[in-house]
Amino acid sequence: DNTQRETGRKAQHGNIEASKVVADIIRTTLGPRSMLKMLLDAGGGIVLTNDGNAILREIDVAHPAAKTMIDLSRTQDEEVGDGTTSVIILAGELMHVSLPFLEKNIHPTVICRGYMKALEDAVAVLEDIAFPVDVNNSEQMMNIVNSCIGTKFTSRYGTFIPELALEAVKCVAVEDAEGRKDIDVKKYAKIEKIAGGRLEDSRVLKGVMFNKDVVAPGRMKRKIANPRIILLDCPLEYKKGESITNVEITKEDDWAALLKVEEDWIANVCAQIIAFKPDLVVTEKGLSDLATHFFTKAGVSAIRRIRKTDNNRIARASGATIVHRPEELQESDVGTKCGLFEVEKIGEEYFAFVVDCEEPKACSILLRGPSKDTLNEVERNLHDAMGVARNVMLEPKLLPGGGAAEMAVSRVLSEKAASVEGAEQWPYKAVATALEVIPRTLTQNCGANVIRTLTKLRAEHASDGTSTMGINGHTGKITDMKELGVWEPFQVKAQTMKTAIEAAAMLLRIDDIVSGVGKGKKTDSTGGAASKNADDDNDADAEQQLHD
Repeated sequence: DNTQRETGRKAQHGNIEASKVVADIIRTTLGPRSMLKMLLDAGGGIVLTNDGNAILREIDVAHPAAKTMIDLSRTQDEEVGDGTTSVIILAGELMHVSLPFLEKNIHPTVICRGYMKALEDAVAVLEDIAFPVDVNNSEQMMNIVNSCIGTKFTSRYGTFIPELALEAVKCVAVEDAEGRKDIDVKKYAKIEKIAGGRLEDSRVLKGVMFNKDVVAPGRMKRKIANPRIILLDCPLEYKKGESITNVEITKEDDWAALLKVEEDWIANVCAQIIAFKPDLVVTEKGLSDLATHFFTKAGVSAIRRIRKTDNNRIARASGATIVHRPEELQESDVGTKCGLFEVEKIGEEYFAFVVDCEEPKACSILLRGPSKDTLNEVERNLHDAMGVARNVMLEPKLLPGGGAAEMAVSRVLSEKAASVEGAEQWPYKAVATALEVIPRTLTQNCGANVIRTLTKLRAEHASDGTSTMGINGHTGKITDMKELGVWEPFQVKAQTMKTAIEAAAMLLRIDDIVSGVGKGKKTDSTGGAASKNADDDNDADAEQQLHD
């Protein structure tokens, strides 16, 4: 029977250990002087990155607590797109500072209560020190996105990637009738990576591109200015029977009639489409040779079997509506906002561009670069940058970066700790200590003297209450973040703290881990077997905790 069971103190220690190990893996990837990690993924490809989420995604872990930690960075990445590394480091530190309390027999729920109180106060402090930003001021926006990219591989290209990110996010932002902003970067800002060329050749297209060529390359136009575009998601070929269809033909003429019916059907459908004088017809399904012939004759270019997502993007960019049946076409469904359609050969493949649109609400970001690995890393950086730009646009509030916000929260929590009643004040104070892990790690990563720098930073924050003093990640010196122009979006910071503290509180409440329960067996029998093997001192521990 391979069931393992850990109870009581042993389980808690195991969880704390696991969380610390996960945090230590990516501790060195925080800040502008961060190291890269090189991982071999399952397919034998190489992942070169310092994005917390990308690293942890590739790591295979057996311990349940470590799995939970890895999920944190994924949540953070999906929710706000940045701060994946700091979440893990912070959660690991929070677990670590709870160890002394468990050894003093303070009950985990008391620790959690202290943590939760600290979380409420921490978010309140962040609200206090946050200040508004003008979304339309591109210089300020550049600074924010730059401080996100500053810790990444692409920081060496200066403001190039932040410019791409801002342009893309501004392009896909739409306001609905009630003035709410909707920015769907995932659906409408597609990143197309093509190896070859220089990174500086990358650009945000005023429109979309996709990896397709026209159906009949020699006979259809590959470049059309101001095209009229019709988008379909129905097949332009004759329907085949679902199952085997038997048709008995007695006369030879009937066979000709049968073929003619098919041809007439296709001719009819094509005529309905051509009546609207389109220059480009795009369909998600197939397009038969005969239909191609009719379109070529009418001088219409056609593209077939395009992805649904690409079709949606063309619709947003060119102002067309996707039509489900050719019979239902209307003039209003034709897209006329596109300035140029052309097919280009890049490298070995053909790419179709629908560009120069008026007010495109969707865009493609064309990334060029020396190799696949570099491109993947640039894509991850760009994803983070777009996440940051999107957060600031949705909630235009900023906090100082470089560990300044954490230090400010830490100071306030330390002062407030004295007013917290009962045993909860120790864990409450511990959160204040744990928050210092971010500036500490920043200092460590650029090789400055950690103890001296942190003491000085603490003194700076305590003496005049300035919340903008932080650590310059390049030099390790203490600098005013306002002058340095290192900013972080309020949403990212708040989400980091919420996720980390809540996760730590959840992991601390675990006191029993059963792993390897067989599928066929009932859990109670294995549970009985396992509890006999449980260490006696553990049981004594549990009893002693009860009396306390």
